[in-house]
Amino acid sequence: MEKRRLYIYNTLSRRKELFVPLHEGHVGMYVCGPTVYGDAHLGHARPAITFDILFRFLQHLGYKVRYVRNITDVGHLEHDADEGEDKIAKKARLEQLEPMEVVQYYENRYHKAMEALNVLPPSIEPHASGHIIEQIQLVKDILANGYAYESEGSIYFDVPKYNADHHYGKLSGRNLEDVINTSRDNLDGQQEKHNPVDFALWKKAQPEHIMRWPSPWSNGFPGWHCECTAMGKKYLGDHFDIHGGGMDLVFPHHECEIAQAVASQGDDMVHYWMHNNMITINGQKMGKSLGNFITLDEFFTGRNANLTQAYSPMTIRFFILMAHYRSTVDFSNEALQAAEKGMQRLFEGWKNLSRIAPSASSTVDLKNLSELCYEAMCDDLNTPIVISHLFDACRQINQVVDKKATISADDLQSVTQVFSTFLFDILGMREESGNGNAEREEAFGKVVDMLLEQRAIAKANKDWATSDKIRNELTDLGFEIKDTKDGVTWKLNK
Repeated sequence: MEKRRLYIYNTLSRRKELFVPLHEGHVGMYVCGPTVYGDAHLGHARPAITFDILFRFLQHLGYKVRYVRNITDVGHLEHDADEGEDKIAKKARLEQLEPMEVVQYYENRYHKAMEALNVLPPSIEPHASGHIIEQIQLVKDILANGYAYESEGSIYFDVPKYNADHHYGKLSGRNLEDVINTSRDNLDGQQEKHNPVDFALWKKAQPEHIMRWPSPWSNGFPGWHCECTAMGKKYLGDHFDIHGGGMDLVFPHHECEIAQAVASQGDDMVHYWMHNNMITINGQKMGKSLGNFITLDEFFTGRNANLTQAYSPMTIRFFILMAHYRSTVDFSNEALQAAEKGMQRLFEGWKNLSRIAPSASSTVDLKNLSELCYEAMCDDLNTPIVISHLFDACRQINQVVDKKATISADDLQSVTQVFSTFLFDILGMREESGNGNAEREEAFGKVVDMLLEQRAIAKANKDWATSDKIRNELTDLGFEIKDTKDGVTWKLNK
């Protein structure tokens, strides 16, 4: 079967492009993972979910995908700069722990949060600290090609020299003069550099620096940008299909990655650069460095002053999918509550499909549902449009349930398959109970059904007082009870 034509937005070309893998049937994808020195927050959830959708959809289209998502556990200095303390080493010092103890603790918590969000694990999850040899080799290659220099035991990338031969800034759209003017404002501690825009490939460790490794130049540690270039090359080769991450990584991180790749091997490694946009709070980027973040655990428990309630992992996932991955999403309790209601509406529609008795013919128009959903996904992963098509299907399903429309057995089977494929397989949603215990949820439903059976017996015996009492008390508890000619239906309005 011929694969569908998938178009994705390439940040480098600033346009949507037809996705054509370098090796037919196979996709190599690298996504920047977390720096594990604190709990994951909503800003971490967005790239994880965005590229989980891409991973799922590529596999659904029949590609064999090698998905690499790294763990940064060394080299990421404060303020994403070349000076200051390593973020993990600083946390270790403050907590009086070993750096790798900090890494392990927060990595475990990150994985737990990702599992709750139903984010599939990557094919490979390499650690920067486990690839020091590869990063040293990368630095050697760049030095040999004349695009780096040694200064007091550290190695810096020579940006002006590189820019004379290539174009530093082509991904972010910046020119070197603007970058230089910005960099001049922050010259403290940069005396080792020939130019303030030069960035560290290897840093000589100061005596107090805990994390250090031997190298030909000094005992030290790799620059932050080196790890992704080195690990991408190791696991995906000198050229691979997709490199993804948050839009905040376009500059300097991904810009420097391109420069490192070109300086070491003559050309860029990446065919398509993809970036998700930011989660904001009151218009400001959510981030640890800004102190305005809400951790995923706080969302799940409701323990944060900015939250009016707890939000389930699937509510968070649905909230993110309701916006296109390249648009900004502003956090608010109102937006999350709307997402929660929308998600419940879709799950109710899914459950209603199993309650429908098909008719000889259809008066609903759902024949194009599958094609419409594929069309949206193939248009740069347009998840909000997919969701809108599923909402429209729910509206028509509800008409059938209310006996205001009919659906044939073939159409019912087709719609059920579309929901299964898109809602669960591709969008990665899953049904969840309020307390995360499916067995308890099932028992809870049986109790309600039992009460409604007692109500039916009371009605049959013309015991209207008991019948009304059961209905009224269930309604007071938040249940919506509907009497139809085919029996009684119920749902819990949260």
